[in-house]
Amino acid sequence: MLNHEAHRRWQMLAIVAVIAFLLWRLAPMLMPFVVAAMLAYLGDPLADRLERLHMGRTLAVSIVFLVLILLLGGALLLLIPLISHQVENLIQNVPRYVDWAEHTAWPWLQAKLHLDPRTFDSDQLIATIKAHIGSVGGVAGQVLGKVSRSGLGFVLWLTNLVLIPVVAFYLLRDWDRLVAAIDRLLPRSIEPTIAHLARESDAVLGAFVRGQLLVMLALGVYYGGALSLVAGLSVGALIGMVAGLLSFVPYLGFITGFGAALIAALVQYGDWNHVLVVCGVFVVGQLLEGYVLVPKLVGEKIGLHPVAVIFAVLAGGELFGFLGVLLALPAASVVMVLLRYLMERYRHSELYTEQGEADPAIHETVVEVEVAVDTTVGGPPPHEPPATP
Repeated sequence: MLNHEAHRRWQMLAIVAVIAFLLWRLAPMLMPFVVAAMLAYLGDPLADRLERLHMGRTLAVSIVFLVLILLLGGALLLLIPLISHQVENLIQNVPRYVDWAEHTAWPWLQAKLHLDPRTFDSDQLIATIKAHIGSVGGVAGQVLGKVSRSGLGFVLWLTNLVLIPVVAFYLLRDWDRLVAAIDRLLPRSIEPTIAHLARESDAVLGAFVRGQLLVMLALGVYYGGALSLVAGLSVGALIGMVAGLLSFVPYLGFITGFGAALIAALVQYGDWNHVLVVCGVFVVGQLLEGYVLVPKLVGEKIGLHPVAVIFAVLAGGELFGFLGVLLALPAASVVMVLLRYLMERYRHSELYTEQGEADPAIHETVVEVEVAVDTTVGGPPPHEPPATP
């Protein structure tokens, strides 16, 4: 019986190892399929609701897919001109930023930090950039020339762009059947446990993915609108969008947006009134995120510590590149579910509940310490009656 149990565990471990190895080897080509699966996962609840209205699955998926395409197309039509205008504005103001850094920021830092003036020698920095700009241009020209000659990079990019909606449609149409097929493939001995973990992971992922996307969108709209309308920054919309997109990593969106907005306010206006307005915008944004958006849209189901989030993003990028960054937080959410399950298993195991015998070494150590202390003070040893005269 014991050999049979060990043999079964080795078989399951081998299957998991093969699947992990295949995912690792196929990671470079999985990007369109992963993005398509994420879109299908996001659209499945709406398709299920339409099915409950006595619609066929294909019709429900077609409606959901059409809504997603319209939303994405409308967002692109609105964002592309806005981003283009903001980028042009930023490029036009680059000389002002350089002049502010050279004649205002760097002298102020030198005076306050008592730095050697040569530490921020702008002339030397500009000369260094000019000396190496030719080599950078040469490398960029070689890369662009190689890509343009082969055309393989562009073809792969275009293929992935076409594959994403096609794969997303078929995955969304067959989502329930795929889930049922995976359930039928599971060994019956572990199927109840896997089903329970899958339901819990689905609840966590639903709370995270859909909620975090709404939080990012709301923060991007708020920061962009407030920095443009209230603070009057010419690049406020661009800074707000960047801050909203980076808000999935704790404090990264806030720090990036706040720093960029402060510099933009100092360069554009050069007074402390607009700096205080920017500070007020981001204070309100943090209160809005911490007390309204995250509790209402994401909730407390995930339970990821900010340090764990940062580690997950960096580890995912190191292991799988952009695909790893894309999947880092959803994967970390599922890992948290698994860790909570393993912790409960551990607390119900004999390793945790079994009472052990008293360790005599610990008892002797405590006695020796107490004897040493009492001897130093001058009192009698513990557990011994005082000497009679």
